[in-house]
Amino acid sequence: MSQQREAIDTYLLRVLHTLLNERSVTRTAIKLNQSQPAISAALRRLRDITGDPLLVRGKAGMVPTDHGLWLVEPVRNALQEIDRICHHQPVFDPTTSTRCFRVACPDYLNTMFMPMIVERFRRAAPHAVLEMHSLGPAYDHQQALENGQLDVIIGNWTEPPEQMHLSNLMTDEIVCLLSAAHPYAKTGALTLDQYLKAPHVVPTPYSVGKRGAIDTFLGQERLKRNVAVTLPYFNLVPYALVNSDLIFTTTRLFADHYAKQLPLVVLAAPLAFPPMHYYQLWHERVHHSNEVRWLRGLINDVVQTLREHYGAAETGHSPMALSTAQH
Repeated sequence: MSQQREAIDTYLLRVLHTLLNERSVTRTAIKLNQSQPAISAALRRLRDITGDPLLVRGKAGMVPTDHGLWLVEPVRNALQEIDRICHHQPVFDPTTSTRCFRVACPDYLNTMFMPMIVERFRRAAPHAVLEMHSLGPAYDHQQALENGQLDVIIGNWTEPPEQMHLSNLMTDEIVCLLSAAHPYAKTGALTLDQYLKAPHVVPTPYSVGKRGAIDTFLGQERLKRNVAVTLPYFNLVPYALVNSDLIFTTTRLFADHYAKQLPLVVLAAPLAFPPMHYYQLWHERVHHSNEVRWLRGLINDVVQTLREHYGAAETGHSPMALSTAQH
């Protein structure tokens, strides 16, 4: 009785492919490192499954039937597709890629970070597309990573989501940025009492329902600063400082960048704030993707360049630390 409903597995496909090409049970057995009885048994199963002899005896050996000849191409294609599934991803070539890459990061990194990312991305992947997204209070970044709206997030949450993969980028110290005309700028230092009583400007936190890292630390120390102004974007803050009595607590990288362009000064913070840690986050969905792995490497390279540019040799301060630990 025919067994037409029996599933054909990869082994049988490879036997059939080899038989149709070798047209010999003996040569097929040698090529597949099998015994002749095993190949003969496989041929019987294939005949039962297809309902066709597939190969019949001829003067010079076995010859394929019409149906056997018709199966040559689909069997070859099926094995190629199986090989694609079973083998590792092909090496990613950014020079020919047309993929759309999506990255999100806080807006305070835009001015320093984005131009270098864009420059290197365009040079390395001229046919690909880069979409940069801002993180905001209403943006569900974890869901965006999970559903493919984002490939990578650059963040500095005190407690990054545990279910995401993480790669440390850099660690930066906390300093104070204020107008060069500010009374405290002339003293070159701030006391803790002056710091807490002075009017501060703060950006809107970009994580829903969470205070910024500075106020979180102050709260843990049972301290509270005088927040006088809140602005929606980090990159507005330096311009608001120029002609005001406000103080902005931020990272050395951000402060040094704007102090070089505007009449601002950088002062040491009057208490030991924990350093700010920056890292990349991505979802398990793209953890093994060669394309996203390349993107993360490009971001790492840009951060390394930033670290060198704003490091101790140029600013006279302790440089940002860099790490590439992953989990």
